[in-house]
Amino acid sequence: MFIVMPIGDPAPVLVVLLQSTGNDFVALLVYVDDVLLTSPSCELIIEVKTYLDSLFTIKDLGLARYFLGLQITRSTFGTSLNQAKYIQDILLDTGLSAAKATTTPFPQSMKLSVVGGVVLSDPEPYRHLVGRLMYLGFTRPDISYSVKQLSQFLWKPCDDHWHTTLHMVRYLKGTPTTNLFFPATNSFQIRAFCDADWASCLDSRRCVTGFCIFFGDAFVSY
Repeated sequence: MFIVMPIGDPAPVLVVLLQSTGNDFVALLVYVDDVLLTSPSCELIIEVKTYLDSLFTIKDLGLARYFLGLQITRSTFGTSLNQAKYIQDILLDTGLSAAKATTTPFPQSMKLSVVGGVVLSDPEPYRHLVGRLMYLGFTRPDISYSVKQLSQFLWKPCDDHWHTTLHMVRYLKGTPTTNLFFPATNSFQIRAFCDADWASCLDSRRCVTGFCIFFGDAFVSY
């Protein structure tokens, strides 16, 4: 009746299952035992929940408000996604809850290189923090370019890279509720923009290209 989870790697991954029925569809986002269900048809949602309940013991939490660190807020104007609580957790873990906020995600005029000062004796905290910032980037396009820069030095991070990462955490302290907003409009126009940093990499002299795509007025890919 419905899509069956394929047999494969048992490692926790986010799986998206889709099923079309006439002009309607239903989508399930599955991560371990957390499931987010969405569809334009309330009847189809009820049908899927009834089917799942016949197979497993499930708990219906109603309208989605929080999923895998993403806070979901709805209004008559649209839907917003933010990770304010996730940011607070990062601030606590880095000891920067009381630090002064910065106004930019990256220090002005900063150019990082593989030769970035003293090599960190233990690179794991840097790698762990950059990984958390990469996950945060799902709802924060304003940090995506900077996080991409920091992720280039995971193999052998130096103190310059670490201090720049903490600078970004302090920027997040001042912008915890910045979010992605999907307005409730009927526009289906697709617009795409791109840009490049013109060979700013000190190590390779290559360009980094960025892009963003709008579906209607919604920022859907970057």
